[in-house]
Formats: sequence, structure tokens, C-alpha cells
Amino acid sequence: MDHQVDGVAMTLGALGVAERIQARRPQMSDAMAKIAALLVEHPTAPLEMSITELAAQAGTSAATVTRFCRLIGYSGYVPLRVGVAADVGRGDVHASWHADIGKSFDPDDTSSDVLHALLGSHTRAVQATASSVDLEQMDRIATAIATCRHLDIYGIGGSGLMADELQSRLYRIGLSAHAWTEVHAGLASAAIQDETCVALAISNTGRTTETIQMLGQANSSGAFSVALTNRPDSPLAAVAHEHVVAAAPEEYLQPDDLSAKHSQLFLLDLIYLLVAQQDFARTTTKLAASAMAVLPHRKSVRTRSRTQ
Repeated sequence: MDHQVDGVAMTLGALGVAERIQARRPQMSDAMAKIAALLVEHPTAPLEMSITELAAQAGTSAATVTRFCRLIGYSGYVPLRVGVAADVGRGDVHASWHADIGKSFDPDDTSSDVLHALLGSHTRAVQATASSVDLEQMDRIATAIATCRHLDIYGIGGSGLMADELQSRLYRIGLSAHAWTEVHAGLASAAIQDETCVALAISNTGRTTETIQMLGQANSSGAFSVALTNRPDSPLAAVAHEHVVAAAPEEYLQPDDLSAKHSQLFLLDLIYLLVAQQDFARTTTKLAASAMAVLPHRKSVRTRSRTQ
């Protein structure tokens, strides 16, 4: 099998497993894309798992794994394992480091190097997100949330933390909101939403099956649906009325890098503030009431007089 790279024909046989996956991504079904994502995140998984275990980990079937192997140029799972073993043999500790940590950092960097590289990556991610924000879209979303009967927020894993954060902040200013981080409970809630509700789903890649299912169900139930991802062409974006993009820096390889989370938090913070503006009196009243309720649990600050 041949693949065209920069106008030059290359046989898949000359490529490693990661390069084969990248070459064949456009031809992959959603189920195969989940296998690809697993192997990109855990390149040595085939050496550690049987075909059945890897299929279960990816949320698909052994037959789909076999078809995936054939698509990227291997006759089956055993030849894929041989290819992975060969890649490991060709690699070195720096390659492994870059695969697990990211391209921006080297293991022998000074703490100052790490600090500045990290600051640059996080800053670029937030700046890229801010530069692409559609403020009219954000106003529409904020108005829908501020006036809805109920808001469902969906997120799995790290995105679940983002969902919990937004739910907590909106609840404090009087919004009926619930964060769902488990698919069965989330689907049950999504099924009873209606046209008076809003559903917001958070997924960095936009390919998390459970999140897609929850937002899709809420959409089918009549809720106004919003997706927050870093991929405009993702399956999650496809089932939403509105899609908001949180940029992630290209030099990172892992989908759960904190720079990506900062982009998400930036947009969620923007949504929160725009919602809070919608009903200033309600917002200030609720914040004051909640602040007074927790005040007895905060230690008072005692000033010490200075002695000469």
C-alpha cells in the first residue's frame, strides 16, 4: 500500500506504527479512530494486552481491531505487535519521553527552561482560543443558559472536572444546573430534557463516546445543545446546535494536557461571566447569600501589632 507525503509516494512498510496510523486516519471509522487514539496515547499497548483486552480498552471489538490492523498495513494483530516491538527497538529514551510528556520539553532541560516553555505553551493556547471566539455565539449561549429551566453539563474523565467546576459556579448564582460525569445517570437526565433546557458537553477531542451519547440524547429530547471541544469536525460538534472551540497547542501530544484544560476553563469562565451579567440583581443576591453562609467556616485574620 502506498501513501502520498509531500508529493512523494511512500510504502506503508517503510513507516512505523504511529506513522501508519496517521497516514490512514482519514479512512478510519469512528470505532477504528478509538483504537488509533488508544495507540497514540499508549504506543506499547499491543505488547501489554491481548487483542481482546485492547478491544475492550478501546471500547470496540476484536474484529474491529483486526480490520484496523489491515487498514494500516498489517495482516493481523500479531504482525502489529511485531511492528510495535520494532518501533520500541528503534526508539530511544528521548523519543519515549517526547511521546509521553510532549515535544516542548527535554529531560535535561533546566527548571527555568521548563517554566518558560510551559508558560509559552499555556499562553499561546489561551491566546489562540481568545482570538477565535465568536462573541455573538457566546452571547447566544449565555442567554440560553441564563433563561433556561435547567442546564445539564456532560463530561467524562478530566472533562468531568470542568463540568463540575461550571456547575458549581452557575449553581451559586441561582441557575438550576447539574454536572453528569457518568454515562448512565447522564443519559437518564438527558432523556427528560425538553425545549426549555440547555445541554452543554465538554470533550477535548470531541470523540468521547459517552459524552457524544449524552449530548445526542439531550438534543433528541429537544434541549438546546452546546459542544466545547478543540476539533471543529469532531463527532460531538456534529450533534450540537452550537460548537465552541478551545485551542490546544500542537506541540503537546496528550489530549489531557493542562494547557488544553486552561483553554476550556477560559471559555467556561467567559460563559459564566456572561451568564452572571444577564441578571445582575439575582447574581449579586445569590453570591452574597452563599458568602454569608460559609463565612463562619473561614478563619479570621488576626493582625499582630508590631513591637519596636
